[in-house]
Amino acid sequence: MPAPKPWRKFANWNFFRNDDRLLLIAIALVVGACSGLAALALNRSLAVVLHWLQPYRTQVWAFVLPGIGAALSSLFLDKIVNEGAGHGVPEVVYAVSRYGGLMRFRSSYSRLVSSFLTIGSGGSAGPEAPVVMSGAAIGSNIAKYFSLNDRQRITLVGCGAAGAIASIFNAPIAGMVFAIEVILGEWSALNIIPIAMAAVSGTEVSRILRGNQIAFEHRLFDIHLIDIAASVGLAIAAALASVLLTRTLRATHRLAGRLPVPLALRAAAGGCAVGLLGLWLPVVLGEGYHAIDEMIGGHFTAGLLIVAAAVLAKILATGLTLGSGGSGGIFAPSLVIGSLVGLTYHRLLVWAWPGADWVNEGCFALLGMAGLISGMLQAPLTGIFLIVEITGGYETILPLIIVSTIATTMSHYLEPASFYLKDLVERGQLLRPGTDRRVLADMSVRELLETDCIPVSPEMRLRDFIEVLKRSRRNYFPVNDPKTGVFLGIVYLDDIRPYLFDPLLYDAVVVGQIMHSDVAVASPDDELNDILRRMDAGRLFSMPVVSDGIFLGMVSKATLLDRYRRELMVQTCWQQGA
Repeated sequence: MPAPKPWRKFANWNFFRNDDRLLLIAIALVVGACSGLAALALNRSLAVVLHWLQPYRTQVWAFVLPGIGAALSSLFLDKIVNEGAGHGVPEVVYAVSRYGGLMRFRSSYSRLVSSFLTIGSGGSAGPEAPVVMSGAAIGSNIAKYFSLNDRQRITLVGCGAAGAIASIFNAPIAGMVFAIEVILGEWSALNIIPIAMAAVSGTEVSRILRGNQIAFEHRLFDIHLIDIAASVGLAIAAALASVLLTRTLRATHRLAGRLPVPLALRAAAGGCAVGLLGLWLPVVLGEGYHAIDEMIGGHFTAGLLIVAAAVLAKILATGLTLGSGGSGGIFAPSLVIGSLVGLTYHRLLVWAWPGADWVNEGCFALLGMAGLISGMLQAPLTGIFLIVEITGGYETILPLIIVSTIATTMSHYLEPASFYLKDLVERGQLLRPGTDRRVLADMSVRELLETDCIPVSPEMRLRDFIEVLKRSRRNYFPVNDPKTGVFLGIVYLDDIRPYLFDPLLYDAVVVGQIMHSDVAVASPDDELNDILRRMDAGRLFSMPVVSDGIFLGMVSKATLLDRYRRELMVQTCWQQGA
């Protein structure tokens, strides 16, 4: 028998086995560091290629660069790694919801390469979602290596996401909050500590390799009551912009999907369209962090109309990039759009009330960033902490809270699910911890089958059926064809009560005359949530389960409720770390 691997032996030490929190914390530090390295690798690579291509941006033919990058990105995902185009975060949430955080190893690098090609060539997307998927896949595969259970693996997936965000933004609190608020969807002591340690680890890797620097510098803002009051209007504007961006992304994705051309050509066409927009408004190209720096610092010299046009152009460019098949995230575009919305709003205020003592326009650009992120993700804490950490702007905390919470609320009213989760919600694939769908998803029809039902044939006389009734503990009896075994219907005890007290009918009535042939049936592969909904609609307390015409057993609400209660207790203990 081969000797156990050293790391497996380490994971099985009694010291760690006595309390798996210690094991998760130790592994979380490794996951956070690895995720941080992946994030830095993509960030540095993008900086190099964007700097290298910068001299060519002014050339007439430069509009083809985003098209080439998007086409290569789609070919890489589709032909080399066999993964569909996507933003990354929904795939991570889906893995957490449905598969206990199980992710493929190739997901740890596939989105890094594809987003490098898309963003580096000028596509309007961000590197954050790809590094989240990479970090989550790293956490999942490390958990698989140590043979951890689903609960532990989900926690490490969150650790990978937190380490990636913390590293790329040098923002440990934002990384931790994003992982818990968006990826896992639950706040529990068991998750928070390892995820916090992973965020610290990812941040420290970033600081060691590139220094302790915030993403965007800004000067101190002197905020007055009038600015705080005006932030309410900015929150509404940011919410509307986030909804417009969401719907533009979905619309371009639907339109591109209807084009009868290969995916690579669709991506190339979308990228070239972005390139043409970039010839007119360069701010729409790439991640756009340089433009954010200028807007926060108050150095963005374009006029009001140009800034307003840039908002719409950046939304369209992001929709064309991601909707047509490019790879990347919406974090960076949301930050750019948010800062443009804030700048536009501030300049409108100055134009309308020139005598008011308004704060510097960079403050409103910063608030707009928080509004867009909060609106798109419908995660106000992520928006607040991200902006505070990446700018160091703690003096803006009051208007930040106002903008983030109002933008989230209004966006939720207009779009009930966030951009990342909308498709999952529509497909019924979002299973958050502690919800009915999640508890029911962890049970299967085969686990609940009641197989002690006595089948009868349609030719059986009532007299013989009464003898069967004496031996049964059930109130329902499946009727099967005696030759083929095919399920024909069901007889309920209530159906034969009228005949029981008339012995003259015992030999005159057969089962086929009183059985129900039009019966709602379930399949062993059906989801319990759907079965329960059908039971409620038909006011049924039980339902026969049939596969290929053969009766397998019954599923009842009583058995389902009993198993539901036990499963809920198990999941509650997991969340509490018991």
